[in-house]
Amino acid sequence: MALSKEQKQAIVKEYQLKDGDTGSPEVQVAILTTEINQLNEHLQVHKHDFHSRRGLYMKVGARRRMLQYLKDTDVKRYQALIEKLGLRR
Repeated sequence: MALSKEQKQAIVKEYQLKDGDTGSPEVQVAILTTEINQLNEHLQVHKHDFHSRRGLYMKVGARRRMLQYLKDTDVKRYQALIEKLGLRR
């Protein structure tokens, strides 16, 4: 369920603001979104996997806090990110 090194590098390369950027909110939210989507697919098959469900809830909460931070600091970057990721907000 964890992202492979190549998948994570591809996400970082797509969402980074400058070379070597791995910690910006855009990159972190994109990685969390990919992990959330993978966990959702897993939980569709394994409905009683409550430990993975807890991990999903924790990742959703972390993404929500990161998006709120980005919204509070720079609304344009926030709107561009949610549009690019296809989030409902």
